[in-house]
Amino acid sequence: MRNDSFRNWRNGFETMNGGKSNGESTPGKKKPFGRIFGITALVFILLILGLNSTYEIKEQEQAVLITLGKAQAVTEPGLHFKIPFIQQVRKVNTTIQGFAIGYTTEHNEVNEEESLMITSDFNFIDVDFYVEYRYSDPVKALYASQNPLDILRNISQSCIRTVIGSYPVDDVLTTGKNEIQASIKEMILKRLADQDIGIQLVNITIQDSEPPTAEVMEAFKAVETAKQGKETALNNANKYRNEQLPSAQAQADGIIKDAEARKTERINEATAQVARFNAMYEEYIKNPVVTRQRMFYEAMENVLPDLKVIIESADGNMQTIYPLDSFTGNDDDTSSQPAQPTDSPTGETENP
Repeated sequence: MRNDSFRNWRNGFETMNGGKSNGESTPGKKKPFGRIFGITALVFILLILGLNSTYEIKEQEQAVLITLGKAQAVTEPGLHFKIPFIQQVRKVNTTIQGFAIGYTTEHNEVNEEESLMITSDFNFIDVDFYVEYRYSDPVKALYASQNPLDILRNISQSCIRTVIGSYPVDDVLTTGKNEIQASIKEMILKRLADQDIGIQLVNITIQDSEPPTAEVMEAFKAVETAKQGKETALNNANKYRNEQLPSAQAQADGIIKDAEARKTERINEATAQVARFNAMYEEYIKNPVVTRQRMFYEAMENVLPDLKVIIESADGNMQTIYPLDSFTGNDDDTSSQPAQPTDSPTGETENP
């Protein structure tokens, strides 16, 4: 009996009536399995509370902590604590995400309801866009609207059709893509600022633009090829112009410098003539007759370089021929001899 009591005491149990095993339990004592169940339940509850009291925010996430219906943004990454069953946490991915307009990203199939548009010159065209966005305010993203992504998609489609409808088809297909993208982005940003739904547009790009039919597509490709040829011809012309401009500029500079040199030469020559005339005029004032004769002979020498001067006597019977060179100092032997007079049929004397 005593051994049974010791064994029961060692196992955590007691026998009734001081160790007497008569099969009856002592009043006020719990059964062993009830205590084990209670401990297990307590541990389980504590484990649940511990797991629900912490949450982790990654680098690319932000969280919204909801306390009795009041939302608060938590932006710092790391491990955070909350009150279990009273506070709730909802996480928002803040990385750059995107969606397609006009086609599906899964199978790369065209969605004509979104891609088919009309331009300002009443031409149909298929245009595909890709929209990139991110959540800027997690609280507004979760509670300012029911589905902010659908709102962004609807705004994007509206702005795209508005801008595409204001451009001709050639600009949409070729040279106006950058300007169109910038106009659409600016319009979407203004709409999102008015809505204030906690979502931010990062970028919107034209993925592809083409006519809706194959025949029209080929025609536009031919037009695009012609435009590229035009640009190539313009580039070649500009290159030739840039090559020829320095040579032409050098020639123009040479002509200008030559003209300036001639101008200076003419001015100097005119100045010298004025100085010579002034000197001659001073001599003329001193002796007008001699000066006039000298000027006459010099003028005749310039006008008629081979002119011979004939001097007749007063009676008309005697002639003396003097070449003009004798007055200028360029005498020669033949011209210094007087020419023999000859009688003309009219009775006048002629020189050979």
